[in-house]
Amino acid sequence: MSTVHLPSDLQDALTERLQATAPSRASAQVERLIENYRGTTPTAAPILRDAADAAAYAAYRMPATYAAVRSALGAFREQAGEWTPVTHLDLGGGTGAATWAVADAWPGGAHRSTVLDWSPAALALGRDLARDAEEEAVRRAEWTRAPLGGAPALPVTDLVTVSYVLGELTAADRASLIDAAVAATRGALVVAEPGTPEGYRRVIEARDRLIAAGLTVLAPCPHDGACPVTGTDWCHFAARVPRTSLHRQVKGGTLPYEDEKFSYVAAARAAAVPGAPAAARVVRHPQIRKGQVLLDLCTRDDGLNRTTVTKRHGAAYRAARDTAWGDAFEAGDTPGGGEAPELP
Repeated sequence: MSTVHLPSDLQDALTERLQATAPSRASAQVERLIENYRGTTPTAAPILRDAADAAAYAAYRMPATYAAVRSALGAFREQAGEWTPVTHLDLGGGTGAATWAVADAWPGGAHRSTVLDWSPAALALGRDLARDAEEEAVRRAEWTRAPLGGAPALPVTDLVTVSYVLGELTAADRASLIDAAVAATRGALVVAEPGTPEGYRRVIEARDRLIAAGLTVLAPCPHDGACPVTGTDWCHFAARVPRTSLHRQVKGGTLPYEDEKFSYVAAARAAAVPGAPAAARVVRHPQIRKGQVLLDLCTRDDGLNRTTVTKRHGAAYRAARDTAWGDAFEAGDTPGGGEAPELP
C-alpha cells in the first residue's frame, strides 16, 4: 500500500478554510455526511447543500478521494506510456479532488480541466481552494454547474474522471452518465468508487459498459474479460492518507493516517492511447517470508491465482519483494496456477 500525500498547496488551502469554520461545527456536519455517503438510497438532489456542508466534505472526504483517484491515475499512467491529455472533464467532481490529482499526475499546466457538478456549494469551495494553486491547470480550471441525472450533454474531451459520485445516482442515471462519459471520451475514462462491495459493483457495471462501447481496460484488470472475482469477494485497493492534527480533530480520529479503500477502472480508446494492460495485478498484500514471496494475482490468462516466487527466480524474486498491493507485476518466469485467493 502506497502513501499518497496531498499537495502542500491544497493542504494549506484546506487548513485555512477549516480554521475559518469552527471545527466542532464541521465535526457535526461530517457525522451527517457520513450517514448520507454510507446510505444505499440514491439522492434526488446534491448531498452538499450549502457552504457548511461543502467545508465539512472537504475535511471528511477530499484528501481520501484525492488519494484514491491519484492512485488510479498512477496505475493508468504506467500502462498508457507517454500519452498526455490536453483536456480533462472532472465529472461529478465536487470540490475538485480529481482535478488536483490529474494536475499532479500530468504536472506542468499543459491541460485544461473542467469540473462539472450539480452542487453550487461544492463548486464554489472548489474554485476557492484552486485560486492559489501552484499548478496552472488547477488555477485555470472551469467550474460548471450541471445536472448529473438523465443523459447530460458533455463536451468532447481527452480524459474523463468519474469519482465517488455514482452512489448518489439511481441505476438508470448511473448507466446514462457512464454512457454520456463514454461518448465524450476521445482518450481515456477513469471511474473510482469506495472500496466496498457496493462500490465494486458500481465499478463493474461501469466497466461492462466501457468494454461494450469498445474501450480497452488498461488498469487494474489485465484483460477485458469477465471479472474472475466472484461470490462474496470484491476487488479493491488501498492508499494511505496522512492526517493533519486539524483533520484528526474534525474526523474524531487519533491515528496520524487513514487507509482509503477504493475500487476503480481505467479504460481507453486504443486508437488514441497506445497502451496495454499489465500481465498481472497484485490483488492483496504480498506475504514476504524467508526466501520467498507469496503473491495473489489477477492474471491475463489464468484469472486469480496464488503464486510463490522464490530466490531461484532471480529478477522475478527481487521484483516481487518490491511489489505492493495494487501494483502491476510483469516479471516473467514465475510459477503459475495454484488456488484462487480470497481478496482482502
